[in-house]
Order: sequence, then C-alpha cells, then structure tokens
Amino acid sequence: MSVLQLPEGLGLSDLDFGKQDGLVPTVVQHHRTGRVLMVGYQDQEALTATLETGLATFYSRSRQEQWVKGATSGNYLRVSAVEIDCDRDTVLLLCDPDGPTCHTGAESCFTGEGAGTFLPELEQVVITRDRERPPGSYTTSLLEGGVRRIAQKVGEEGVETALAAVAQEDPDLVGESADLLYHLLVLLRSRGLGLADVEAELRRRHG
Repeated sequence: MSVLQLPEGLGLSDLDFGKQDGLVPTVVQHHRTGRVLMVGYQDQEALTATLETGLATFYSRSRQEQWVKGATSGNYLRVSAVEIDCDRDTVLLLCDPDGPTCHTGAESCFTGEGAGTFLPELEQVVITRDRERPPGSYTTSLLEGGVRRIAQKVGEEGVETALAAVAQEDPDLVGESADLLYHLLVLLRSRGLGLADVEAELRRRHG
C-alpha cells in the first residue's frame, strides 16, 4: 500500500508524461517554510516510488536512471504531500528535508533567503529545543518553567510592545514585536500548537 496518494480523483494515468519524453518537471518545496528547495524530473516509475516510499525519487536525465534524493548523502526529502498543477504536467512535492538539499551544502539550490520563511524556521528551532532541551538555552529554561511562566512572559512582552507603539521609535517597536513573536512561538509549542494552527484559524475567519 502506498504511503502517499495523488490529489483526490487523480491517478498516474491522468498525468501528461508525453510532453517531455516521458518526464514531468517536479518542484520540491519545504512544507513548513514554503521555500523552493530544488527542481528535478520524474518519470512514472520515479513518481510511483515516491508515493510508495514517501522519499522523493527522481529520474536522472544524464545517467538515465532513477535516484533517491539523499541515498548517498543521507539528506533525504521526506514527502508529506503531492500536488499536481492544472495542466497535469508538473508535480509539486511538499517535503521535510533531513538536511541540506543542494549538493553545495546549502538549504536550497536557489540563492537568497526566500520570502516569508524565517518565522517557520524559528519555530523549527523552538521545536528542536523542546525535543532536545540543551542546557544553557533560554528556550529550554522557558519550556521547563511551564505554561504559566511562558504566558507571563508573553503578557509582559505584549505590554512592552504596546508601550513602544505609543511612546518609542520604530526600531523599538520592531524589537519589542520580535520579542513578542518569539515568546508566542514558545507558548504555542508548550501547548502542542504552532504557526499552522494559527494560520488555519486566520483562514477560517477570512472565509
């Protein structure tokens, strides 16, 4: 049984592999940050292997063979969802990377930081701190202090942000807002929640 499925109502036979000699372009996107990590190609067998194993598998045009991303380096791309574009000739893989995606050691094969990616990146740091609890980490001390202590800090930072908005300069407001967002991420994590839950509620309200 496959680990993953194509979008509802679609099967492999619905994809148009004929436009590029049996291949479809495949975009890999970080499922948390939205950053594009790489672009490859898949034939039907590579896409089938991806669905069955949950590991991003591609077709190498130069070597003319399938390859699993990370099979050599250990930096696998663990696929959480597969999307197909409206023309059914391009695949989007939403992935959790085990490490750098680019062979250069960079997170992405594309240069630049990527727009709107740092908050999810910071959230991932908070998640890692929660799991590992490294000594000396401020995040660790917050989490070990419990929800009440973290909630108190969020309240303090909220007040400081409001005061900065009415009585201080823009850099002060930005700095206090950064403190508030960080502590809010820690508070959400302490309750087993995250940015995705907040985003879902905002989308629900937006209608």
